[in-house]
Amino acid sequence: MPKLVVSGAKLQCTMGAAPATLSVLPIVMVDGATAPVADVQAQKPNVNIPPFGLCRSMSNPQVAAATAAANGVLTPQPCLPVIAAPWSPGSKSVEVRGLAAVTEACRCQCAYAGEISVTDPGQHDVEVDG
Repeated sequence: MPKLVVSGAKLQCTMGAAPATLSVLPIVMVDGATAPVADVQAQKPNVNIPPFGLCRSMSNPQVAAATAAANGVLTPQPCLPVIAAPWSPGSKSVEVRGLAAVTEACRCQCAYAGEISVTDPGQHDVEVDG
């Protein structure tokens, strides 16, 4: 069974160079959780999901321009996540403010081709169905 994701969870993007830490606002607690639990709408860049260091996706216009200027040598640029859709699939059994809670199995997509995943849910006690 997957674990609920809480504020302080560790995230990774497939196109980013560094991990990031999830922030959950507003604060909503779930019984047994040690920190505020994320709902599927906790995907806002620089509010919930900070940058992942340097981005290496050629779908990112800054990376494409820097790479072109370097005669085709991949030149990573600062990450600025662009996330248009919520975490998916979300918990089938736990809701936060009427929305599905995020579990460690959830993913979200950056518009620049990166997939963001949870590497550490931030707590290890609360498991949920799906």
